[in-house]
Amino acid sequence: MKAAVSVRKPNKKIKNTKTAISVPQDIFKLSENLAKKLNVSRSAVFALGVQKLGEEMDDKSLIENLNEYYSRNKAELDPVVVKMAALSLPKEEW
Repeated sequence: MKAAVSVRKPNKKIKNTKTAISVPQDIFKLSENLAKKLNVSRSAVFALGVQKLGEEMDDKSLIENLNEYYSRNKAELDPVVVKMAALSLPKEEW
């Protein structure tokens, strides 16, 4: 079974940059295993890792910004929307 992974296909418009990195042996072995499982190159594994880390950091930044905003501003629902939502619920006995 092939894993669902989003790997950019080679694109003539996007220029790749070659780089050399040093990683611990266990990380290298992990990258080899992942590359085989995902049927991609080791470069793609590292690129996916950097992409995922970037997305996680963006998410954390967004959450931090929202938390900061709502720590200074009261979060309220429009009373009309609350009333409409309540009226749309089926009447049940408890």
